[in-house]
Amino acid sequence: MKLLYLTDTHIRGTSPKNRLDDYCETLKEKLKEISSIIQEEKIDFVLHGGDLFDRPDVSVSIVSDFAKIFQSYGVPIYIISGNHDIFGHNPDTLDRTMLGLLCNLGIMNLVNYKKIILEKDNLRVQLTGSPYIYSMDDTSNKSNYIVDDVDDSCKYAIHMTHGFLIDKPFIKEVSHTLIDEIRETKADITLGGHYHFGFKTQELDNKFFVNPGALIRISNSKIEIKRKPKVDIITLDDKIEIKERYLKSAKPGEEVLDRSEMERHQFKGIKMAEFKESIEASTNYKSLDIFELLLRISKSENISEAIKKEALKRVEEAQINEGRYS
Repeated sequence: MKLLYLTDTHIRGTSPKNRLDDYCETLKEKLKEISSIIQEEKIDFVLHGGDLFDRPDVSVSIVSDFAKIFQSYGVPIYIISGNHDIFGHNPDTLDRTMLGLLCNLGIMNLVNYKKIILEKDNLRVQLTGSPYIYSMDDTSNKSNYIVDDVDDSCKYAIHMTHGFLIDKPFIKEVSHTLIDEIRETKADITLGGHYHFGFKTQELDNKFFVNPGALIRISNSKIEIKRKPKVDIITLDDKIEIKERYLKSAKPGEEVLDRSEMERHQFKGIKMAEFKESIEASTNYKSLDIFELLLRISKSENISEAIKKEALKRVEEAQINEGRYS
Protein backbone atom coordinates (compact mmCIF):
# COMPACT_ATOMS: atom_id res chain seq x y z
CA MET A 1 0.00 0.00 0.00
CA LYS A 2 1.27 3.46 -0.90
CA LEU A 3 0.04 6.76 0.48
CA LEU A 4 0.89 10.36 -0.32
CA TYR A 5 0.77 12.88 2.52
CA LEU A 6 0.53 16.66 2.15
CA THR A 7 -0.69 19.42 4.41
CA ASP A 8 -1.54 23.12 4.74
CA THR A 9 -2.43 24.06 1.17
CA HIS A 10 -4.24 27.27 2.27
CA ILE A 11 -6.28 27.65 -0.92
CA ARG A 12 -7.36 31.24 -1.52
CA GLY A 13 -8.21 33.47 -4.45
CA THR A 14 -5.87 36.36 -3.69
CA SER A 15 -2.12 36.61 -3.26
CA PRO A 16 -0.69 37.41 0.20
CA LYS A 17 1.30 40.63 0.33
CA ASN A 18 4.52 38.68 0.75
CA ARG A 19 4.16 36.81 -2.56
CA LEU A 20 5.67 38.09 -5.80
CA ASP A 21 3.85 35.59 -8.02
CA ASP A 22 0.24 34.65 -8.66
CA TYR A 23 -0.38 32.61 -5.50
CA CYS A 24 -3.47 30.84 -6.80
CA GLU A 25 -1.85 29.74 -10.06
CA THR A 26 1.31 28.61 -8.27
CA LEU A 27 -0.75 26.45 -5.91
CA LYS A 28 -2.66 24.94 -8.83
CA GLU A 29 0.64 23.98 -10.49
CA LYS A 30 1.82 22.28 -7.31
CA LEU A 31 -1.38 20.31 -6.93
CA LYS A 32 -1.27 19.29 -10.58
CA GLU A 33 2.30 18.06 -10.09
CA ILE A 34 1.04 15.98 -7.18
CA SER A 35 -1.44 14.41 -9.59
CA SER A 36 1.51 13.31 -11.73
CA ILE A 37 3.33 11.97 -8.65
CA ILE A 38 0.23 9.93 -7.76
CA GLN A 39 0.33 8.26 -11.15
CA GLU A 40 4.11 7.78 -11.14
CA GLU A 41 4.26 6.35 -7.62
CA LYS A 42 1.06 4.33 -8.03
CA ILE A 43 -0.44 5.91 -4.94
CA ASP A 44 -3.50 4.20 -3.42
CA PHE A 45 -4.63 6.91 -0.99
CA VAL A 46 -3.95 10.62 -0.46
CA LEU A 47 -3.91 12.04 3.07
CA HIS A 48 -4.25 15.78 3.81
CA GLY A 49 -3.32 17.17 7.24
CA GLY A 50 -5.72 20.12 7.30
CA ASP A 51 -5.95 23.79 6.36
CA LEU A 52 -7.09 22.86 2.89
CA PHE A 53 -8.43 26.42 2.64
CA ASP A 54 -7.07 29.69 3.96
CA ARG A 55 -10.52 30.60 5.27
CA PRO A 56 -13.72 28.56 5.63
CA ASP A 57 -15.75 30.64 3.16
CA VAL A 58 -13.51 30.80 0.08
CA SER A 59 -15.46 31.77 -3.05
CA VAL A 60 -17.37 29.11 -4.97
CA SER A 61 -15.41 29.80 -8.17
CA ILE A 62 -12.07 29.11 -6.45
CA VAL A 63 -13.41 25.98 -4.77
CA SER A 64 -14.71 24.73 -8.13
CA ASP A 65 -11.32 25.21 -9.82
CA PHE A 66 -9.45 23.30 -7.15
CA ALA A 67 -12.12 20.61 -6.78
CA LYS A 68 -11.51 19.65 -10.42
CA ILE A 69 -7.81 19.16 -9.67
CA PHE A 70 -8.54 16.94 -6.67
CA GLN A 71 -11.00 14.89 -8.72
CA SER A 72 -8.24 14.27 -11.26
CA TYR A 73 -6.24 12.39 -8.61
CA GLY A 74 -8.37 9.32 -9.18
CA VAL A 75 -7.78 7.94 -5.67
CA PRO A 76 -9.58 8.51 -2.34
CA ILE A 77 -8.51 11.64 -0.44
CA TYR A 78 -8.77 11.63 3.36
CA ILE A 79 -8.57 14.87 5.34
CA ILE A 80 -8.93 16.39 8.80
CA SER A 81 -9.99 20.00 9.35
CA GLY A 82 -7.46 22.66 10.30
CA ASN A 83 -8.04 25.94 12.09
CA HIS A 84 -8.43 27.82 8.79
CA ASP A 85 -11.06 25.37 7.50
CA ILE A 86 -13.63 26.10 10.22
CA PHE A 87 -15.34 29.00 11.96
CA GLY A 88 -14.34 29.85 15.51
CA HIS A 89 -11.94 26.92 15.88
CA ASN A 90 -15.05 24.76 16.09
CA PRO A 91 -15.14 21.58 13.96
CA ASP A 92 -18.91 21.50 14.47
CA THR A 93 -19.20 24.39 11.97
CA LEU A 94 -17.93 22.22 9.09
CA ASP A 95 -21.34 21.98 7.44
CA ARG A 96 -21.18 25.74 6.85
CA THR A 97 -17.74 25.63 5.24
CA MET A 98 -16.27 24.87 1.85
CA LEU A 99 -14.35 21.90 3.23
CA GLY A 100 -17.66 20.56 4.49
CA LEU A 101 -19.12 21.02 1.01
CA LEU A 102 -16.30 19.03 -0.65
CA CYS A 103 -16.74 16.25 1.90
CA ASN A 104 -20.52 16.17 1.42
CA LEU A 105 -19.96 15.92 -2.35
CA GLY A 106 -17.60 12.99 -1.86
CA ILE A 107 -14.57 14.78 -3.28
CA MET A 108 -12.87 14.56 0.11
CA ASN A 109 -13.40 12.07 2.94
CA LEU A 110 -13.47 13.58 6.43
CA VAL A 111 -11.57 11.65 9.10
CA ASN A 112 -12.34 13.87 12.12
CA TYR A 113 -12.64 11.58 15.17
CA LYS A 114 -13.44 8.56 12.98
CA LYS A 115 -11.77 5.19 12.67
CA ILE A 116 -11.41 4.27 9.00
CA ILE A 117 -9.96 1.05 7.63
CA LEU A 118 -7.86 1.33 4.45
CA GLU A 119 -7.42 -1.95 2.64
CA LYS A 120 -5.36 -3.28 -0.26
CA ASP A 121 -4.15 -6.81 -1.08
CA ASN A 122 -5.17 -8.13 2.36
CA LEU A 123 -3.25 -5.35 4.12
CA ARG A 124 -5.48 -3.41 6.50
CA VAL A 125 -4.50 -0.05 7.94
CA GLN A 126 -6.36 1.90 10.62
CA LEU A 127 -6.67 5.62 9.90
CA THR A 128 -7.78 8.11 12.58
CA GLY A 129 -7.62 11.88 12.88
CA SER A 130 -7.83 14.71 15.39
CA PRO A 131 -8.82 18.06 13.84
CA TYR A 132 -7.78 21.41 15.19
CA ILE A 133 -9.71 22.64 18.23
CA TYR A 134 -9.05 25.63 20.46
CA SER A 135 -6.50 24.83 23.18
CA MET A 136 -5.35 21.93 20.99
CA ASP A 137 -1.93 21.94 22.63
CA ASP A 138 -2.97 22.39 26.25
CA THR A 139 -1.76 19.53 28.42
CA SER A 140 -5.38 18.55 29.06
CA ASN A 141 -5.86 17.92 25.34
CA LYS A 142 -2.78 15.76 24.78
CA SER A 143 -5.05 12.80 24.08
CA ASN A 144 -5.78 14.34 20.67
CA TYR A 145 -2.32 13.18 19.62
CA ILE A 146 -2.47 9.70 21.13
CA VAL A 147 -4.02 6.54 19.73
CA ASP A 148 -4.78 4.01 22.46
CA ASP A 149 -6.85 1.49 20.52
CA VAL A 150 -5.90 -0.30 17.29
CA ASP A 151 -8.16 -2.73 15.45
CA ASP A 152 -6.75 -6.25 15.79
CA SER A 153 -7.21 -6.87 12.08
CA CYS A 154 -4.93 -3.97 11.12
CA LYS A 155 -1.20 -4.32 10.59
CA TYR A 156 -0.56 -0.58 10.94
CA ALA A 157 -2.21 2.48 12.47
CA ILE A 158 -1.90 6.03 11.12
CA HIS A 159 -3.07 9.09 13.06
CA MET A 160 -3.48 12.54 11.47
CA THR A 161 -3.33 15.66 13.63
CA HIS A 162 -3.55 19.41 13.08
CA GLY A 163 -1.84 21.05 16.03
CA PHE A 164 1.51 22.47 17.03
CA LEU A 165 3.35 19.15 17.18
CA ILE A 166 7.12 19.66 16.91
CA ASP A 167 10.36 17.79 17.35
CA LYS A 168 12.10 20.21 19.75
CA PRO A 169 11.03 22.83 22.32
CA PHE A 170 9.59 26.10 21.05
CA ILE A 171 9.18 29.38 22.93
CA LYS A 172 7.24 28.78 26.15
CA GLU A 173 4.69 31.53 25.42
CA VAL A 174 3.33 29.52 22.47
CA SER A 175 1.51 26.30 23.38
CA HIS A 176 3.02 23.31 21.63
CA THR A 177 3.33 19.55 21.96
CA LEU A 178 6.63 17.69 21.73
CA ILE A 179 6.93 14.35 19.99
CA ASP A 180 8.56 12.95 23.11
CA GLU A 181 5.41 13.79 25.09
CA ILE A 182 3.22 11.48 23.01
CA ARG A 183 5.59 8.54 22.58
CA GLU A 184 3.09 6.20 24.27
CA THR A 185 0.76 6.42 21.25
CA LYS A 186 -0.04 3.11 19.56
CA ALA A 187 -0.04 4.75 16.13
CA ASP A 188 2.78 3.50 13.94
CA ILE A 189 2.75 6.81 12.06
CA THR A 190 1.64 10.18 13.43
CA LEU A 191 1.14 12.83 10.74
CA GLY A 192 1.36 16.48 11.73
CA GLY A 193 0.34 19.75 10.11
CA HIS A 194 -0.23 23.36 11.24
CA TYR A 195 3.49 23.98 11.86
CA HIS A 196 4.36 25.32 8.42
CA PHE A 197 8.11 24.78 8.60
CA GLY A 198 7.69 21.05 9.21
CA PHE A 199 10.46 18.87 10.57
CA LYS A 200 12.63 15.98 9.47
CA THR A 201 10.80 12.67 9.88
CA GLN A 202 11.46 11.32 13.36
CA GLU A 203 11.55 7.68 14.45
CA LEU A 204 11.01 6.99 18.13
CA ASP A 205 10.33 3.57 19.66
CA ASN A 206 9.77 2.18 16.15
CA LYS A 207 7.09 4.81 15.51
CA PHE A 208 7.29 7.55 12.89
CA PHE A 209 6.38 11.22 13.32
CA VAL A 210 5.99 13.16 10.08
CA ASN A 211 5.38 16.75 8.97
CA PRO A 212 6.61 17.73 5.48
CA GLY A 213 5.67 21.36 6.09
CA ALA A 214 3.09 23.51 4.34
CA LEU A 215 2.72 22.92 0.62
CA ILE A 216 2.62 26.68 0.07
CA ARG A 217 4.84 29.41 1.53
CA ILE A 218 3.10 32.52 2.86
CA SER A 219 5.65 34.01 5.26
CA ASN A 220 8.75 35.80 3.95
CA SER A 221 10.96 34.69 6.83
CA LYS A 222 14.46 33.45 6.08
CA ILE A 223 13.42 29.91 6.96
CA GLU A 224 10.67 29.99 4.36
CA ILE A 225 13.00 31.50 1.77
CA LYS A 226 15.23 28.43 2.11
CA ARG A 227 12.52 25.81 2.56
CA LYS A 228 11.53 23.65 -0.43
CA PRO A 229 7.89 22.46 -0.46
CA LYS A 230 7.48 18.70 -0.52
CA VAL A 231 5.15 15.76 0.05
CA ASP A 232 5.85 12.44 1.75
CA ILE A 233 5.38 9.04 0.14
CA ILE A 234 4.54 6.32 2.66
CA THR A 235 4.96 2.69 1.64
CA LEU A 236 3.42 0.03 3.87
CA ASP A 237 4.40 -3.60 3.38
CA ASP A 238 6.41 -5.83 5.69
CA LYS A 239 7.90 -2.60 7.00
CA ILE A 240 7.28 1.15 6.85
CA GLU A 241 9.20 3.30 4.38
CA ILE A 242 8.81 7.07 4.17
CA LYS A 243 10.51 9.17 1.51
CA GLU A 244 10.36 12.85 0.60
CA ARG A 245 9.35 14.16 -2.82
CA TYR A 246 10.31 17.78 -3.38
CA LEU A 247 8.08 19.58 -5.85
CA LYS A 248 9.79 20.59 -9.09
CA SER A 249 7.14 23.26 -9.68
CA ALA A 250 8.10 25.06 -6.45
CA LYS A 251 10.35 27.97 -7.40
CA PRO A 252 13.24 29.19 -5.21
CA GLY A 253 12.05 31.29 -2.29
CA GLU A 254 13.86 34.37 -3.59
CA GLU A 255 11.69 34.32 -6.72
CA VAL A 256 8.31 34.13 -5.02
CA LEU A 257 8.72 35.73 -1.57
CA ASP A 258 9.10 39.48 -1.11
CA ARG A 259 11.48 40.61 1.64
CA SER A 260 11.67 44.29 0.64
CA GLU A 261 9.65 45.46 3.65
CA MET A 262 11.92 43.58 6.05
CA GLU A 263 15.05 44.81 4.35
CA ARG A 264 13.96 48.40 4.94
CA HIS A 265 14.30 47.64 8.64
CA GLN A 266 17.69 45.99 8.52
CA PHE A 267 19.38 48.60 10.72
CA LYS A 268 16.80 48.48 13.45
CA GLY A 269 14.41 45.75 14.37
CA ILE A 270 15.07 43.23 11.61
CA LYS A 271 15.60 40.43 14.11
CA MET A 272 12.31 41.28 15.76
CA ALA A 273 10.60 41.43 12.37
CA GLU A 274 11.97 38.03 11.43
CA PHE A 275 10.89 36.61 14.77
CA LYS A 276 7.38 37.98 14.21
CA GLU A 277 7.26 36.46 10.73
CA SER A 278 8.49 33.14 12.10
CA ILE A 279 5.78 33.03 14.75
CA GLU A 280 3.03 33.99 12.30
CA ALA A 281 4.15 31.43 9.74
CA SER A 282 4.47 28.53 12.13
CA THR A 283 1.43 29.08 14.30
CA ASN A 284 -0.95 31.35 12.35
CA TYR A 285 -0.68 33.40 15.53
CA LYS A 286 -2.01 36.59 13.97
CA SER A 287 -5.27 35.00 12.89
CA LEU A 288 -5.75 33.35 16.26
CA ASP A 289 -5.21 36.40 18.47
CA ILE A 290 -8.83 36.87 19.52
CA PHE A 291 -9.12 33.23 20.61
CA GLU A 292 -5.76 33.20 22.34
CA LEU A 293 -6.73 36.37 24.22
CA LEU A 294 -10.05 34.91 25.31
CA LEU A 295 -8.41 31.73 26.53
CA ARG A 296 -5.63 33.53 28.37
CA ILE A 297 -8.05 35.95 30.02
CA SER A 298 -10.33 33.13 31.09
CA LYS A 299 -7.42 31.34 32.74
CA SER A 300 -5.91 34.36 34.47
CA GLU A 301 -9.23 35.75 35.67
CA ASN A 302 -10.72 32.41 36.75
CA ILE A 303 -13.68 32.79 34.42
CA SER A 304 -16.09 29.87 34.37
CA GLU A 305 -16.13 27.32 31.55
CA ALA A 306 -19.70 28.32 30.62
CA ILE A 307 -18.78 31.98 30.13
CA LYS A 308 -15.66 31.04 28.15
CA LYS A 309 -17.69 28.82 25.80
CA GLU A 310 -20.29 31.56 25.32
CA ALA A 311 -17.58 34.10 24.42
CA LEU A 312 -16.03 31.70 21.90
CA LYS A 313 -19.46 30.99 20.43
CA ARG A 314 -20.12 34.69 19.89
CA VAL A 315 -16.79 35.19 18.14
CA GLU A 316 -17.56 32.19 15.95
CA GLU A 317 -20.96 33.66 15.01
CA ALA A 318 -19.34 37.02 14.25
CA GLN A 319 -16.89 35.29 11.91
CA ILE A 320 -19.67 33.51 10.08
CA ASN A 321 -21.71 36.71 9.69
CA GLU A 322 -18.67 38.63 8.50
CA GLY A 323 -18.13 36.06 5.75
CA ARG A 324 -21.82 36.10 4.85
CA TYR A 325 -22.02 39.83 4.30
CA SER A 326 -18.50 40.63 3.07
